[in-house]
Amino acid sequence: MTHRHTRSVDDSRTGRPTPSAPDDDPYLWLEQIEGARALNFVERQNSRTLEVFGGPAAERDRDALTAIYDRPDNIPYVSRRGEYLYNLWRDANNPRGLWRRTTLEEYRRLKPSWDILLDLDQLAVSEGKDWLLNATAAPPGDHSRWILSLSRGGSDAVTLREFDSDTKLFIHDGFVLPEAKGSGVWLDFDTLVLLSSHGDGMAATTGYARTVRLWRRGTHVDNAAVIFETKAAHVSVGCSVDDTVVPPRIWFLDATDVSNCVVWLGDETGAKTRLDVPSNIWMRSHRNWLALKPRESWSVAGHTYAADTVLVIALPAFLAGSRQFEILFEPGPRRALQSFFWSAGKLALCILDELRPVFEICTPSDHRWNREQLGGLPDLGVVDIWSLDRNPSESNGDLLAHVEDPLTPPSLILLERGVGSPGVLKQAPKTFAAEHCVVTRHEAVSIDGERIPYLQTGPVRQTGNAPVHLSGYGGFGISVKPYYNSALGKLWLDCGGTTVQANLRGGGEFGTRWHDAGRLAGKRLSHDDFAAVAADLVKRGVTQAKRIGAESGSNGGILITNMLTRYPGLFGALFCTVPLIDMRRYTKLLAGANWLAEYGDPDNAEEWEWLKTYSAYHAARPGQSYPPILMATRRRDDRVHPGHARKMAAKLQAMGYEAYFYEHAAGGHGYGKDNREHAGLLVLGLRFLKSRIGWLDTEDVSDVV
Repeated sequence: MTHRHTRSVDDSRTGRPTPSAPDDDPYLWLEQIEGARALNFVERQNSRTLEVFGGPAAERDRDALTAIYDRPDNIPYVSRRGEYLYNLWRDANNPRGLWRRTTLEEYRRLKPSWDILLDLDQLAVSEGKDWLLNATAAPPGDHSRWILSLSRGGSDAVTLREFDSDTKLFIHDGFVLPEAKGSGVWLDFDTLVLLSSHGDGMAATTGYARTVRLWRRGTHVDNAAVIFETKAAHVSVGCSVDDTVVPPRIWFLDATDVSNCVVWLGDETGAKTRLDVPSNIWMRSHRNWLALKPRESWSVAGHTYAADTVLVIALPAFLAGSRQFEILFEPGPRRALQSFFWSAGKLALCILDELRPVFEICTPSDHRWNREQLGGLPDLGVVDIWSLDRNPSESNGDLLAHVEDPLTPPSLILLERGVGSPGVLKQAPKTFAAEHCVVTRHEAVSIDGERIPYLQTGPVRQTGNAPVHLSGYGGFGISVKPYYNSALGKLWLDCGGTTVQANLRGGGEFGTRWHDAGRLAGKRLSHDDFAAVAADLVKRGVTQAKRIGAESGSNGGILITNMLTRYPGLFGALFCTVPLIDMRRYTKLLAGANWLAEYGDPDNAEEWEWLKTYSAYHAARPGQSYPPILMATRRRDDRVHPGHARKMAAKLQAMGYEAYFYEHAAGGHGYGKDNREHAGLLVLGLRFLKSRIGWLDTEDVSDVV
């Protein structure tokens, strides 16, 4: 086993950049994604990492995990349009995927028959492009024409192409748009509402669309009329067509940052009425109802509504000036709404109450709203629900529920008309032995006294030296849920290890107050929370610090690199994927300007004062006892720039630390463009963690030196 090491270095060289001179950066050349020097660095780093952590044992693990992902009895998740259920399926023979359809009656069978609409692997070969299917959309009332969003290697940027599902062919003289970030929304069979950054002046500084255009069939996109636009400095525009009413309404959104937007109501000629609502509100319109959830307390018409309260009102009454809302949900300190949606005239509320899933269906009547709690679902683990029908105007109220926990594989359940008796449609296979494991909830106390929940899965009896895989996220109001994880089950739990999932501030588990506590200057608190969980595992006698391997990605890249620079003594090894790290330049790299509301503006002197405290790229310095770290990224990630991981690896290595780097040539903001790539990266990361916390099978030790 290779042990961590440091060596003396010259601060004036390898210590750059620093908080006092953040742009004095000798590694800027690594931001040139396809630069010859940068690619040479990547090739050398990949070879080194594979030489140390690859080998026959890693290949066996990768193949075993890929076989799990490719199993024919995995659940094919579906959505309904008209009489058909649609699914994108991937397996060993179809790594890019088959887009296919079947009927609900057929889907209920153990082995349903599928009608294949598009073979993505054949398309990629015939056109010589690295195609993946990102999204599909059909016009209202018609299920033969589709807009397919095709991505090269999984990037956010897509090519839009019209497809005929009857002939199973692309429409060569139909709607076709070159690669750009964005999408198309059908207004009718001959009209596409276009939200795309394609074209001169059509992109915001974030790279996303800044205009909404009306594109008529048979016309060139350059002639599509701009019916709504925002400033280039804003994040993006949004648009949705509500065809639950006739004529359809068009909702326009001007997103000023990731948390705030201005809402307009209009039609195909453009925005007409600006809604008098707070800019940080969640809003869902359906038929003649409007549901709202303010992110902060809201005083209106003599009433003050707490943040995260769900309010409903008849839309015509609201537009006429009424503010007499009905309250359908009130939050508590540890009870928070996760999402809400309309289905066949009913409003579904998805709630976490002390992290337990609760679902309520609210139905309007003449003088009040009736509510009914969904029954027959477990109160521990993960339950997600959504409408079976893709288009709200076509929904009959059927819902799908997805149920699982760390030791129980997923079930897909149909709730007919939303409140019917749950019926299991599909059950995923068990992919690892769970008999020796238990799931328990715990809480750590963070630096300021806040209680931080975490879920522990592992052997009933703890030795005090458990190999622990610890993960968390803590950002953008995203709640971390305890899903069934085949990779960790097969390669960690089955080997006798323990997994831990932390619910950090910055997430959405307990609503806005939980998110706000862990963003901007509070982002450090989410890192303190993670450290508190690691320390609590040692305090409770579960393990030792040197036996904890931590993993996270994206926003979690800031988290993991802050464990390196701020809490190095609490971890044995760190695995950091598609990470955000350099907080001085993040707004200048790809979509970074989109996240100002989460982190702050490094060009604002006051905000840089807090950003520099968790910009690990600037905080890293020589001569410390940093644990080994592996950073993995993807060259075609067009959301978080691969330069973050490249530069951090180069800087740490120059300082003499044990830092490894790996970069896939393709793929977007994720772990792989297909099941084999996904499995390969997970295995690489887990073998790195296991080796550096002193936990590999005897057979494997010779492979990792």
